[in-house]
Amino acid sequence: MSERDSEANRFSARAARYARVGANVGGVAARIAGTRLFGMDGRNASNAEALAKALGGLKGPIMKVAQLVATIPDVVPPEYAAELQKLQSQAPPMGAAFVKRRMMAELGANWRERFAEFDLKPAAAASLGQVHRATSREGATLACKLQYPDMESAVEADLSQLEILFALHRRMDPIIDTTEIAKEIGARVREELDYQREAKHIALYQEMLGETPEVRVPSLEASLSTKRLLTMRWLEGDGILTHKQDPQGARDRISTAMFKAWWRPFSHHGVIHGDPHLGNYTVFSEGGEAAGINLLDYGCIRIFPPSFVGGVVDLYRGLREGDDARVVHAYETWGFKGLTKDLVDTLNIWARFIYEPLLEDRVRRIAEGVSPAEYGRKQAFQVHQALKQKGPVTVPREFVFMDRAAIGLGGVFLHLDAELNFHRLFEAEIEGFSVEKVSADQASALARAGLVASG
Repeated sequence: MSERDSEANRFSARAARYARVGANVGGVAARIAGTRLFGMDGRNASNAEALAKALGGLKGPIMKVAQLVATIPDVVPPEYAAELQKLQSQAPPMGAAFVKRRMMAELGANWRERFAEFDLKPAAAASLGQVHRATSREGATLACKLQYPDMESAVEADLSQLEILFALHRRMDPIIDTTEIAKEIGARVREELDYQREAKHIALYQEMLGETPEVRVPSLEASLSTKRLLTMRWLEGDGILTHKQDPQGARDRISTAMFKAWWRPFSHHGVIHGDPHLGNYTVFSEGGEAAGINLLDYGCIRIFPPSFVGGVVDLYRGLREGDDARVVHAYETWGFKGLTKDLVDTLNIWARFIYEPLLEDRVRRIAEGVSPAEYGRKQAFQVHQALKQKGPVTVPREFVFMDRAAIGLGGVFLHLDAELNFHRLFEAEIEGFSVEKVSADQASALARAGLVASG
């Protein structure tokens, strides 16, 4: 096929995707706008269900985007978030014939000879690709993450419709400006399509967590990887939720490993795993007991300026010491603008909720009396109501995945009913902290992984 024909096919696929997504999303948007026009709220369960149904019929990237939006507190109304969270990101898996064609496209006509075994039935299927279990010629068990065809066209089509949803929300409820949030989501989802970048993320995490035995990072099989095929060593483990009934000590060990897997890269290198989905982790055991976690997916990784990390530590110390000036400085470092005392007080509602477990020097649960799905929703509502009086506010784009990941991590702790001294765990991670040290350590780790900071 010529380059011109290939480009024409990509354009045709994108145009078809625009039509399907646009019709579904646009129809619901018109319905919601119509109810608003006639004096009704538009934010009701019927409209929320219609939107979820429209998106659920599309599968693919729009599902990932919708679920992602639903897990960022107060980006969409609560009833919409509740419906979107019900969506399954499971896409229909590629059949055996399709898998063979995709593998041939990535590794060549003799691709099968490069494996001792290759299971054509996927071990897992998600919104952008599926994972196959295989065995190397040397006998090692492998995980082959194979991207669905024409995902770039699908992602661009779906992201173009995301702005419809955000624009509609801004018209209905302009208290929180979602412009920067949309930019951040687009940048991260596009990065997830590049498996060569994800391979570098794996190298980065091996560098950052190499001395953290509670967290295992898979090794890459570079000779069996391309931009759309990522082959790693298979890490044996069980799903996190299978350990909900384990003894308290085992659940606390898993939770401690999760805490370190998230906070250690951030506090030392300014890097977070932005997709704390339960399916991205498994639990490994030693001596018949849960010992730590396997970190499986490295598509949604966010690299922050070291100054942003400094803002996180400044806010923690400002809240702990009652230093209002340091709190304001932290928000300004993150990029919040036009801060008044009332606006700072409103932002502190959210900050105190996130930081409360870190501020108290005692063994405790992450929160009491809430389910993982409800975690953070009450506080987000309180902030929203206060902003109606004190706002509006534009959320800096760097804040988006930091916020989302913190909520996701808290949800894991709730699932496991962990009882930890979060304060001491956090203090251990920021011991000897300085922005200059983070800057130096980040630059070194990124260089060794072949990466530069993302925008």
